[in-house]
Amino acid sequence: MTYGPFPGGWPESFSADFTKMAGVGFNAIRLYELPTGSLLDAAARHGLKVFGGLKWRQSADFLGNPEIFGSAVVDLVRFLKESGGHPALAGIYVGNEIPSDLARWMRPLKVRESIERLIDSGREVAPHLLFAYANYPSTEYLEPENADFTAFNVYLENEDAFRNYLKRLHHIAGDRPLVISEFGLDSSRNGLDRQAETLRWATQAALDHETAGMTVYAWSDRWWNAGAEVLEWDFGLTDRDGNPKPAMAVFPTDCKPSASQPKFFSIIVCTRNGRERIGACLEAIQQSYESYPTFETLVVDDGSTDGTAGFVEKNHPWVRLLRLPPGGLSAARNAGAAAANGEIFAFTDDDCEPDREWLARLDTIFQTGRYAAAGGPNLPPPPRTWEEAVVCAAPGAPSHVMLDDEEAEHLPGCNIAVTRAAFEKTGGFDPRFHTAGDDVDFCWRLRDAGFRLGFAPGAFVWHWRRPSLRTFLRQQLGYGHAERLLLAKHPSRFSRRGGAKWQGFVYGGGPVRVQSGSIIYFGPMGEAGYQGIINRMLPLRGLAKEFDTPLSRLALRAVSFLQPRLRAWARNGTLFIHGRRPYRSASPGHSDEFSIDSPEGHDREHFLKRLLKSGWIPSPPTAPWDLEKSGIRLLMATERGEGIAKRTLVRVWGADPPVLGKIRRTLTNDPIRTAANYEDFKNAIKEEPSYLIAESRKHASTSKRRLRK
Repeated sequence: MTYGPFPGGWPESFSADFTKMAGVGFNAIRLYELPTGSLLDAAARHGLKVFGGLKWRQSADFLGNPEIFGSAVVDLVRFLKESGGHPALAGIYVGNEIPSDLARWMRPLKVRESIERLIDSGREVAPHLLFAYANYPSTEYLEPENADFTAFNVYLENEDAFRNYLKRLHHIAGDRPLVISEFGLDSSRNGLDRQAETLRWATQAALDHETAGMTVYAWSDRWWNAGAEVLEWDFGLTDRDGNPKPAMAVFPTDCKPSASQPKFFSIIVCTRNGRERIGACLEAIQQSYESYPTFETLVVDDGSTDGTAGFVEKNHPWVRLLRLPPGGLSAARNAGAAAANGEIFAFTDDDCEPDREWLARLDTIFQTGRYAAAGGPNLPPPPRTWEEAVVCAAPGAPSHVMLDDEEAEHLPGCNIAVTRAAFEKTGGFDPRFHTAGDDVDFCWRLRDAGFRLGFAPGAFVWHWRRPSLRTFLRQQLGYGHAERLLLAKHPSRFSRRGGAKWQGFVYGGGPVRVQSGSIIYFGPMGEAGYQGIINRMLPLRGLAKEFDTPLSRLALRAVSFLQPRLRAWARNGTLFIHGRRPYRSASPGHSDEFSIDSPEGHDREHFLKRLLKSGWIPSPPTAPWDLEKSGIRLLMATERGEGIAKRTLVRVWGADPPVLGKIRRTLTNDPIRTAANYEDFKNAIKEEPSYLIAESRKHASTSKRRLRK
């Protein structure tokens, strides 16, 4: 639940509000400023956790004015030294919705790195707390790499659109949990009953789509912003007099996963000399009975010589055990499927530990009837050594490839389930693949046969990576040998350089964020409602912070250099790889800057319209500028603060002094200047969520389609 800021500041006592919150089932509150000691004490008495918000001038050019950012760091560190150990304090949001025009002005990569510096500064003082940045759809690319969870403010009033966007956000989050940090509906425009119904379905959707939590916006209709009370919005669960609205009755929620007749799964674990690993795998599978009891488990022992079969027989008698002579991974998987009784075969490896809700989450995909196969993420457990940390962050791990937010092009064999009918029609796994490559071949053949592969972000398995650099690099050689077999069988799916040609996006486990060379879809003039990365290869995981040392970073660079070359050697017999040149947006060259102060609250949109009437044309959708004309390019961003007045920053490339003067006159010549009024004030807070989503709705569908291409 979001709480405050209120006209007149905090109430004299928090007891009444916190008692009501706890009584209807809320367990945490989110603030937009750092909490006082009295608020933390009251929260502790009522069993509420507090997520504080660092309040700073993030709606200004804080990189052009370093004192702004420096003050934010000082304020954060000072607070954490004084109050970071309070038992009610759960975490800190270091920022909230940096405006997209300012992110482009300051350059997205530098803005993302600034957010990460704030998180690092806070974590250094209070490592036990959770740190995050509250992002929003117009700057999807600003996800910080080092946040503890991905947080998004989302205001979508249509249930299908909200559910679809949650699926997208899971991919943006990568391996880490997803939290909806704001969601609400204005009852003054939509009515009290619709507000209540919207919160009901949104809460159910957040559960169905495996979010780690949802923050309802807001506790009260009383709200203070931009130096004044906002009287035009009523997002609260309580009205301005403190009385509960019908939406309050939605809580405590009685949300449960959608009920359906569960399908019967056969879990198939193939192993060879996996005695030291398979025990943890089977113990994890056994925990699935708590949430999904309709399954059987088969272990296929592919000629082990270390006593694996005897270990399974003795310690896990509930498992069906098949003993085979050595025949390779594909043959073992096929044998398991032939002996299985289930209508769906769920394959995993002996070095994996499925989550206890693994089958339940897979079942939701099959219940739709649209998919013949399904899978989810395979996540590396927290590394125990620096070598494990390097391997987890290195390229070359098994990855899913997504055609869009729901449908996969490829699912790794350590986490893939397939219907019996589809398995039998495609002939199962190809026995020529003994250790790797079988899953790639299988998924390609499934798709060639007309079957679709679904993705369930909550159906994850913990997948232990290789424990040392030596064993990891040896594994990469094995992958290269498998790719040689794939190349021979599917030559059309490989480029002339020997690399696989994927139609979809290859996910590397890291949060999807701007990096050097990233291609960002901004939309024309940077006004798309949904702005994000459109690279095919998405970011890898970072080094685990406890092992982020100079030695680990050096080793990671070395491994990242060797990994593709070893695979190329095994695949093509050459160490030479043809890497693509990193994308670079066209550099406009030298620029001039000036600013326009507007007491009336005019922002960049106002000034862009002026230039459009003067013959300027919108930028291409991935360009880092807004308008262009006769070889001149222009970018604008508006700084916002308390009150109505705004300052718009202007950057111009390629203009000589006379042309620059003409542009300035066009933008500042305003013969009709009116006094500031309340309508101007409403424009001054236009960037807030409900107005933002209304403003961007006309761009949303086009942007999402582009992002999925």
